[in-house]
Amino acid sequence: MKVSAQEEYGMRCLLRIGSCETPEGLTIPDISRMEGLTPANVAKLLRILRLGGFIESARGRSGGYKLAKPSDQVVIGEVLAVLGGRIYNPSFCDTHSGSNSVCNHVIDCSMRSLWRSIQNAVDVVLKRITLKDMLGNEKVVTELVATLNAGVAESQEVN
Repeated sequence: MKVSAQEEYGMRCLLRIGSCETPEGLTIPDISRMEGLTPANVAKLLRILRLGGFIESARGRSGGYKLAKPSDQVVIGEVLAVLGGRIYNPSFCDTHSGSNSVCNHVIDCSMRSLWRSIQNAVDVVLKRITLKDMLGNEKVVTELVATLNAGVAESQEVN
């Protein structure tokens, strides 16, 4: 399991826009220069984020990209889903059956159980972290994730 370049760079662009304090926002050349990405790549990523409803753009001389909603309403799990998808989708088994039309393990699949469990654990964290949280420093985010992981571990012990 890897974070794709699109997910990483898309999040970096969104963080950059979220941290911008000017009312007009940032332009593609601004973000490109600050993040060390090509303007074409930034334009592609911003289009995805705009279509996902996370940012908005204004044309013209004083135009630029800015958040479409407050940073505390931008859920990181939703952003990553738009940028690249999920680790595991229930339709995964339908598309990875090998040369057979139906997977040999469709009835009792330990792999499906593993992927589903991993996705659920990731979702617990990503559904509770917002862009506002991410705009804090590394220590703040590390502590938040540790708190969320401790809550997950406690709820699993109860079950």
